[in-house]
Amino acid sequence: METKISTPDRWNKIRVAYIEEPPFYWTEEHLVKGADIELAEVVLRAIGVSSIEYHLTTFEELLPGVKTGRWDMNVPIFATAERAEKVAFSLPVWSLGDGFVVQNGNPKTLTSYEAVVRNNDALLGVIPGQLQYDAAKFAGIPDKQIVMFNSQPDAIAALLAGKIDAFAATAIGNRAIADAHRELEAAPHQITKDSGASVGAFSFSKNNQDLLQAVNSQLRKYIGSTDHRLRVAKYGITQTEIDSVVGDK
Repeated sequence: METKISTPDRWNKIRVAYIEEPPFYWTEEHLVKGADIELAEVVLRAIGVSSIEYHLTTFEELLPGVKTGRWDMNVPIFATAERAEKVAFSLPVWSLGDGFVVQNGNPKTLTSYEAVVRNNDALLGVIPGQLQYDAAKFAGIPDKQIVMFNSQPDAIAALLAGKIDAFAATAIGNRAIADAHRELEAAPHQITKDSGASVGAFSFSKNNQDLLQAVNSQLRKYIGSTDHRLRVAKYGITQTEIDSVVGDK
């Protein structure tokens, strides 16, 4: 990274909210880890932040929490027009497609949202407020086939117990889940011209433009760099997820 820039005193400590979603962010042995956690550390240290305080929360609390000042910054999530009405997003840091986590062998051949529609006894786990829920509804999956969970660990526990047939999340995140549970496998969805892939970004209160601009300044320099690619590669994030956002800088 570049030499640290001058930083307002109020940034001596930055509070960052995260949820449990490997390989992007998670808690292990009381430590916060993940590809996006490392990215936050690099960027915030580069702008002169001396202390970073992490707050574990739920997905539904991320935007309200940063908007009302309970913390200063959220880890990257999908940036949508609807969410941008509530918070300010940074430049994009990755681009990801969807997928399912299923039991080994994918007994019901659930390879897309449309496949769930065709298999009317299949149950799909989602987390409310995430893009996968919107995608499931857009594909025509009825409410009776959608099971809501507050967190990814809850959904995976239900999948392992046979209470649902698939869990929808990012394809790359699902690979991490499958690596951690030998009873499960990842079923990525094919990215077509129509489906595309969505970008993720840090988010801030709209009243916190100074911090947003400072973070963006560093992201322009760092995203796509050799150091960045090496750091995220440890978590299974490849050129596929990075290259499409480098040109957006």
